[in-house]
Amino acid sequence: MKISFSPEDEQFRKEVAGWLKTNLTGEFEALRFRGGPGDEHSFPQERKLWEQHMAKAGWTCVGWPEQYGGRGLSINQQVIFNEEYARAGGPGHMSHIGEGLAGPTIIAFGTEAQKQKFLPGIVAGTEYWCQGYSEPGAGSDLANVKTKAALNDAGDQWVINGQKVWTSLAHESDWCFVIARTQPGSVGHKGLSFLLVPMDQSGIEVRPIEQLTATTEFNEVFFDNAVTDADNIVGQPGEGWKIAMALLGFERGVSTLGQQMQFRNELEGIVRIAKENGAAQNPAIRQRIADAWMGLKIMRYNSLRMLSGSEDGSLQREAMIYKLYWASWHADLGKLAMDVLGPDSELLESGPYELTRLQSMYLFTRSDTIYGGTNEIQRNIIAERALGMPKEPKGRQ
Repeated sequence: MKISFSPEDEQFRKEVAGWLKTNLTGEFEALRFRGGPGDEHSFPQERKLWEQHMAKAGWTCVGWPEQYGGRGLSINQQVIFNEEYARAGGPGHMSHIGEGLAGPTIIAFGTEAQKQKFLPGIVAGTEYWCQGYSEPGAGSDLANVKTKAALNDAGDQWVINGQKVWTSLAHESDWCFVIARTQPGSVGHKGLSFLLVPMDQSGIEVRPIEQLTATTEFNEVFFDNAVTDADNIVGQPGEGWKIAMALLGFERGVSTLGQQMQFRNELEGIVRIAKENGAAQNPAIRQRIADAWMGLKIMRYNSLRMLSGSEDGSLQREAMIYKLYWASWHADLGKLAMDVLGPDSELLESGPYELTRLQSMYLFTRSDTIYGGTNEIQRNIIAERALGMPKEPKGRQ
């Protein structure tokens, strides 16, 4: 993967930086550096307005093909866009699930009618998506999904029953892609389907989950005879596992670079505090800061290596280490932040439970090694799928 940029790329960088400098001001100034991990509950409506503002200037879905409303940017230019967005303090994307996961999956596997129906709302920043994967009894192990769906007697709607959990921003979403078991009696990876389900209906109940950070961007989602049109299925019935795995491949795409720029902003903030409060004079702290900086560089180079491969959503071997690596790195960064703060890490911003940004970041990073596939599951994926080792023995039934 090329990691230097042409004069044309650098000109594009100036264009992106200039637009952000001009537009991330006024009513949007308060959104700078907000809405990232641990802060996703902040300014949801204002961030939607910001994304609609970006859409009018053609700055959403920049990597999508032009025929579907994107800019068709090269990988290099997508890298630049994400770097400059984070450098300018662009707020966390409310449309991350739609733009980074649902949209690319529909483009790759959806029918032309589905593309015409679902993609324009994502590009315009007017329709938002959430992810219906994890379940209470299955965690993020999709092979144990229990949520069921079946066609009604008329054959024109899927009827869905079950429960999802840890559904980010479900209460702000218009649609949810749901992995459901559509083949009765099927087990494991077989018999699953990938359904696109409208959230605004009486058969869906969203319950917020209050976290250590006292925020509630995660939710439980209950499906009680919820419905979606029969043609709102991506792929064929029973192909849900294939589609779900491809979606995870898209998740390991360009958006990872934007995530890393947010990490860099966090690390720079920690370094600034370490210099101000003298923690940087501690050799052990200095070493940990250096380790964090090197880890972030390694993360970036591995992402560029991932992006040099296929763009069809296939999960490459180098992509299989990404979640385990960033989750462990970020959890360590949270601990570093608290150690740099020292005794101040135990003082609230204000009562009764107003956390500082770093306190909130630290508490949120406790979940990094769990959500989106636990570290244990990631290690199994690496062992079995990347290294070809024997599958983990299952316990007796």
